[in-house]
Amino acid sequence: MAKSPPPLRDLFPRITSFPTLLAAYRKASKGKRYRPDVLAFAANLEAELFQLQHELQSFTYAPGPYRQFLVREPKPRLVSAAPFRDRIVHHALIAVIAPPLERHFIPTSYANRRGYGSHSALRRFARACHDHRWILQADIRLYFPSIDHLALIAQLERRIACPGTLWLLRSILANGASGGPAIDVFRGDTLLTPLERPRGLPIGNLTSQFLANLHLDALDHHLRALPGVRASLRYVDDLALFANQPEPLQQALAVLQEDLAGLRLKLNPNKTHLHRTNIGASFVGFRLIGGRIRPRNHSLLRIRRGLRHCDRAIAQRRLSKERARASALSWNAHLAHGHTLQLRQRLFAPHSFCTGLPPLPQYRLLR
Repeated sequence: MAKSPPPLRDLFPRITSFPTLLAAYRKASKGKRYRPDVLAFAANLEAELFQLQHELQSFTYAPGPYRQFLVREPKPRLVSAAPFRDRIVHHALIAVIAPPLERHFIPTSYANRRGYGSHSALRRFARACHDHRWILQADIRLYFPSIDHLALIAQLERRIACPGTLWLLRSILANGASGGPAIDVFRGDTLLTPLERPRGLPIGNLTSQFLANLHLDALDHHLRALPGVRASLRYVDDLALFANQPEPLQQALAVLQEDLAGLRLKLNPNKTHLHRTNIGASFVGFRLIGGRIRPRNHSLLRIRRGLRHCDRAIAQRRLSKERARASALSWNAHLAHGHTLQLRQRLFAPHSFCTGLPPLPQYRLLR
């Protein structure tokens, strides 16, 4: 394992300073200024921020209840939206703790980091598939709902030595515990252990995204240092390790399972595979095979549904052509990260609001 950096201190005064809270308000309200909860907060902005600051500094702040709703794309999942004032706290917290902590992340951890993202992960994945003969792909089963709070807090305490910041993190974690049925038992558990350990991060929150990434950082460093592992990368709970022989990856799989068990997590056996890279591999919504990058069928289906929805909404005057075109531009840019020029021409041609989309250059064939 890589040597741990010294723990961070004196963060809480920066998190709770008025300039930090004001900047956090601006980030949290971006693109949402006309929502009723944002308008209500902004109507008395200075007083609201001073009240929030007082609650934080006096340790009386308590997060409010989440508003939950079901999202069906790209797969059904329950999303939890925090109250607006809590989102301000989330932004203030992450603005202060993320930069110094992320400096120690491996450079191939791509999720929820400025300047990284899924398309950068795809490029690195494509290059690694081209350069190596074997790949181990692994997916953590029910990652966000399964994150054990005590295991996560232990990691936070190793990296942060600021009592106020740890109090705030514990408050946010406790408010987001899933409370769902325990699904896994680990070595040393009693019958009551799974029921006594709170778990789960609410999907859809800035703090959840960052903490989920941080939670696997030590694992990233461990896997990267294993003998014979030539490359590794991770996007949230999707991991990929590369080697030129299968044996180092077989050993890495055993290490991965052991380290995850220490975090009270398990792999999804249906999405964990060790195979040659030349038979193809899928990652972040794309399929790589024979040096070419193509969108997966479910990604294309989602875009086709979106295009048809735009057609109907325009016909019913519920959507302007300008807004529909903005969606089409986004889909076009996403697909351009693969070898999709002709596919995009066929896909967008039947829809009038897509006329004249820029023929963005596709990726060149890997050599």
